[in-house]
Amino acid sequence: MTNIAVAQTWVESIRALGVCIYLDDFGTGYSSLSYLKRFPMDKVKIDKSFIRDLYIDKSDRALVEAIITMANSLGLKVVAEGVEDEQQLAILREIGCGFVQGYYFSRPITAAEFGPSMLRINADLAKSMSLCADSLQKTRV
Repeated sequence: MTNIAVAQTWVESIRALGVCIYLDDFGTGYSSLSYLKRFPMDKVKIDKSFIRDLYIDKSDRALVEAIITMANSLGLKVVAEGVEDEQQLAILREIGCGFVQGYYFSRPITAAEFGPSMLRINADLAKSMSLCADSLQKTRV
């Protein structure tokens, strides 16, 4: 059995347990298109090097948009890594990226910081939703 065949069997076994498989850093290094064909993936993570200059470099935007379109046509979800500002987030939303991660949302935190951080995020979301509901109510009157 080849290394690829062993890896395929391993990935299929892991997926059978309900674990999602991500192809990380897509577009760089060893994360090639052939992996999408050979291995059962759930999500593709676009490397942050394509996200960094998204609103400056037209080729980065074109590549990210092409990756999203291709992944969606294969039934894969897409995660953009390295989102650091609102402009990047707006472009990713505009071109249909379903998931994002990066310092714009949070720096890495410890396990002890996780609980309080989630409480703060939930409070912020509740406040935003309340403001949104108030705004909608005023427009209906």
